Amino acid sequence: MATVAVSQVKLGDKIAQDVLTPLGSVLFHKGKVIMQREQEILHAFIVAQVTIESPGDKKDADETAADKTQEASKDGAASSKSPLIDQYDITVALLKKVFNQMASGGVAFPILEIRNQLEALLQYSHEYKMLTFAPQNVPTEDYLYHKSVMSALSCYMMAQWNGLPKKDWVQSALAGLLHDIGNSKVDSNILNKPTKLTLAEVEEMKRHTVLGYQLLKNVTAINEGVKLAALQHHERYDGSGYPLGIGSEKIHPYAKFVAISDIFNAMTMKRAYRKASSPYLVLEQLQQDSFGKLDAAYVRTFIERATQFHNGTIVRLNDDRVGEIVFSDRNHPTRPWVSIGGTIVNLANERQYYIEEVLSKSSTH
Repeated sequence: MATVAVSQVKLGDKIAQDVLTPLGSVLFHKGKVIMQREQEILHAFIVAQVTIESPGDKKDADETAADKTQEASKDGAASSKSPLIDQYDITVALLKKVFNQMASGGVAFPILEIRNQLEALLQYSHEYKMLTFAPQNVPTEDYLYHKSVMSALSCYMMAQWNGLPKKDWVQSALAGLLHDIGNSKVDSNILNKPTKLTLAEVEEMKRHTVLGYQLLKNVTAINEGVKLAALQHHERYDGSGYPLGIGSEKIHPYAKFVAISDIFNAMTMKRAYRKASSPYLVLEQLQQDSFGKLDAAYVRTFIERATQFHNGTIVRLNDDRVGEIVFSDRNHPTRPWVSIGGTIVNLANERQYYIEEVLSKSSTH
């Protein structure tokens, strides 16, 4: 292998050692083949040099491949998972267990176990970046649990962003975590149906709001807002939602947080029957839906805070060009300026382009 300046790296060269960003994050793993997109990312991160494979390296690589595979299977997964991911996975598993317990009935609601695990997760909430956090290969039957745990993290942050007292922060997270608990009482064939629901099935599915409130109404250690979030998270500002069709002034703030988070997470998660939507497009959709449907002030704060860290982020546009976000306009938070090969693309002006995917994020927040 040979260590060369990035300017000397040729298309088709293979990385022989992990390439790190100046702050120590892995940019490319060993074995990555350099194409034009990879060259642009190397330049964007101001990487000075990389180690590439030489023609004579293949024999050595073949001899050690089996050893490397064995090592990776032993400790690869453990070393790559962050504390946030560990606690996230534990919370998803617990919520799945609780849903199954509620479905079978006759079990007291394990609120203390839930709260303790949620607080363990929230210790790492500062690491949660909603634009880049994307659970992979989620089975259809586990979709609700992942969406609920991400909503817990989002609602916890929204409570803080919108100036709610500290006593509301964990309760708001509980609202996000438990808002769909009523689905434990809905036929799983309806919940997991990949095709369009019949009118009767839609009505059955809508019952999860009332069923959720009934499951939570006598639970201690959660406040009324958590219970109302289960009931009201599909209510809308203009009274067009369900189950009661109430207007904005009667919808609890937690339920308004959940409504925003629920839409965002549902659309940005990859499903078996459709690919994940671009988080930036979803934020724009939320912006449109906030007129008459969602709380506009909460949506505006959600978009501003979700996108504020993204200067320095490497992104892919819808035409497959890769660049770095270099400037964020407060008036157009979902359409920043992107530098591509030294040329600035102002997405606020060039509306035919948008950010399709976030490839890596900066370390600043």
